[in-house]
Amino acid sequence: MFSVTTAALMVLMFKGGLALVGETTLGGRRIPWAAVSLTGIALAGVVLQLCWSGAMGALDADPAKSGWWRVVTSVFMQNGGFGGAAWNIATLAAVAGFAEWFWGAPLTLSLFAAGILLPERIDALWGQTSHSTDPRNFAGSSGATYFLGATLAAALLLRGGADEVPDKGPQGAGPTAEASADEGSPRPAARRTARMNRLLALAVPVLGLAMWFAQENGHGLVACYGFGLGALAWVAFRAVLRPDRDLRQPPRTTMASLAGLVGRRARSAA
Repeated sequence: MFSVTTAALMVLMFKGGLALVGETTLGGRRIPWAAVSLTGIALAGVVLQLCWSGAMGALDADPAKSGWWRVVTSVFMQNGGFGGAAWNIATLAAVAGFAEWFWGAPLTLSLFAAGILLPERIDALWGQTSHSTDPRNFAGSSGATYFLGATLAAALLLRGGADEVPDKGPQGAGPTAEASADEGSPRPAARRTARMNRLLALAVPVLGLAMWFAQENGHGLVACYGFGLGALAWVAFRAVLRPDRDLRQPPRTTMASLAGLVGRRARSAA
């Protein structure tokens, strides 16, 4: 049940990320290089573990060991076996990609770093100062990933999904006449989508709290922390966020063109 609820929370955040950036826009968006970099570091951590038997002992977050670096390096170590490592890296890639397309690269990296450094500090404020003695909690990127994913849920609640934001003319020249006319009287389908998106966003902290109180599942607690910081980030930075920049000024290399290039090379090699 622990694994099922943990996976369900990630599915909610994944669907929230899709709603936030717009599922139909993914092919036309630029390559999220910050997300690629984070994923590459996580993969490099796995390779290091395979090549060096002492990597986990030197870099994990075992509270019985000293080392200021452990809180950071432990995020890029994986200790859930092949399946756990694959899940952690795949979800990191997806969530970081959505985050970069919405928040932008600098803020995405900052929020991911906050997901590494803040939970322990917040736990201390709430009196949660005891360290887990379960070795499964000494390493893994899932905590920071769930934190980052929850920031997207908060943005979805406050901003609404991609379908709820009025379209703008070329180069951000302003709303089109049709969009302006519809803005004051949203169609029933748009209203239903808006309600579903907000319920989806609210489900993240609700399920997170339920997981924490019922299972002491730390993924749920860090998701609540991320949701709160995501709300603050939206309020603070919404004036400078440009999640639709790829739709106004299409990049030369898009996700769709990259996929096509990889497909052509694979066929040529075959």
